[in-house]
Amino acid sequence: MARQHHPSRRTNSRARSTPQPPRLKHPAPHNQALVPRSLREQVYDFLRAEMASGGLQPGAFLDLNELARRLGVSRTPLREALLNLESQGFVTVLPRRGFQLNELSLDDIRHFYEIIGALEAAALRTVGYALAPADFARMRALDRHMTDAVAVRDFDRYYAANLAFHDVYLAHSDNRRLVAHVHLLKQRLYDWPRRHTMMQAWEQHSLVEHEDFLALLERGNIDAAADLLQHVHWSFAVQEKYIHAYYFAARANGAAS
Repeated sequence: MARQHHPSRRTNSRARSTPQPPRLKHPAPHNQALVPRSLREQVYDFLRAEMASGGLQPGAFLDLNELARRLGVSRTPLREALLNLESQGFVTVLPRRGFQLNELSLDDIRHFYEIIGALEAAALRTVGYALAPADFARMRALDRHMTDAVAVRDFDRYYAANLAFHDVYLAHSDNRRLVAHVHLLKQRLYDWPRRHTMMQAWEQHSLVEHEDFLALLERGNIDAAADLLQHVHWSFAVQEKYIHAYYFAARANGAAS
């Protein structure tokens, strides 16, 4: 979704192939209301986009002076944005060394899977009774989108539909902190950096799990569906062989997808 900004700022350009410094704002579409954003928020959005695209790599140290020069901002909003990223686990502040971008370790992935599984299962047990045929139809349509994306190896399309699939039931929860934390952990898993290739075997395996999950929901067996989420779909032990291949094979070969 396009971000909307105040018209007094310059237009956005993130192309790293030119020597021009990135600009942080772009005009809103005609007749659409503007939503002002702080400079810190704009810097944060830029850094997250660079991290997802691979412009900023895990393990690297950030040169705040260089980043401030590129962005045309002072160090203050840059530091504020980086402290926000630190609180979310993307960077670490090291005394006298500055900000280092965190690599995703196997333990990180295991912990994230445990947390996401527990939180999504808890949310489903609370809201499962509220799911209606329209929700099931929406999830089935998203599964079809994912199946089509797997066939053409379009990871971005698959990823967006997969997030939306899980958001169908998460959207029924009024625990906004729980949902926000789940979304953040998924960003840590998949946007650091975003891979644009996929492991078709893993995605196809996930689609089978989705089908089993939906069948349980449609029968009203909410507890069993929650158990499948936590102990199969988000089980590190169940998914471990795929996790090793997806996250660490490219790293071992010295190539990031």
